Amino acid sequence: MKKKSALTSIVIVAILIISILIGFAAQMIFDSIDKGRYPRPETEYLVEGGESVTIRHMVEQYAEAYGVPEYLVYAVIRTESGFDVNAVSKRGAIGLMQMTPDTFVWMQTKTKESLSAEAIYSPNINIKYGTYYLSYLYYQFGDWNLVLAAYNAGPGNVTSWLEDSRYSDGEGHLTNIPFEETRNYIEKVNDAVEVYKRLYYNY
Repeated sequence: MKKKSALTSIVIVAILIISILIGFAAQMIFDSIDKGRYPRPETEYLVEGGESVTIRHMVEQYAEAYGVPEYLVYAVIRTESGFDVNAVSKRGAIGLMQMTPDTFVWMQTKTKESLSAEAIYSPNINIKYGTYYLSYLYYQFGDWNLVLAAYNAGPGNVTSWLEDSRYSDGEGHLTNIPFEETRNYIEKVNDAVEVYKRLYYNY
C-alpha cells in the first residue's frame, strides 16, 4: 500500500513538473511570436558622420536623453509606422514616428539646429525629434495619455479639451475625447506599451 501511495505521489509530481515545463515552453513560444510583432529592431542605418547604428540603439539613446520611457517610444513607432522608415501618411507625416514637416521645423527652434527638410527622412533624426517632441509634450501636460492625445490630435486641441467641461474633469484629466481616431490611437499605443513592458522590461 505504501509503495502504491509513493508511486502515486511520484506520478503526480512528475505530471506537475511536465505541466510546468510545457507551460514554460508555450510561454517562450508565445513570447517569441510577440517579439516578432513587437520588435526592438536591430536593423542598422547610416547616421550623420557615417556611423552605422541600429534603431534599438537610437531609441535607447534618445529615450535616455529626453527622459521618455523606451517602451513608449517603441509603442509609438509601432503604432505610427509599423517600423517602416519610409512611411508617409495621407496627411504628410513622415518616417518612423510620423512627424510632420511643420512640427519638425518648429522643433528645431527648440533644439537650435538647422537641418535640411530631407533630414526628417533619416531614422536617426526622425527618432530624435519624435522622442524630443514626446518629452516636450510631457513637460507641457504632465501625463502620458495627454501626451499621446496631443501627439495624435495636436496640443492645441488637447488644451481646448482640458478647458471644456464636456471633455475634462476640470482637474487636468480628459473624461471624454471627441476624436474617435485619437481615442483609438491612445488605446493602441497603451496596448503596445503593455506588451513591450512584458517582453523586454520585466513589468
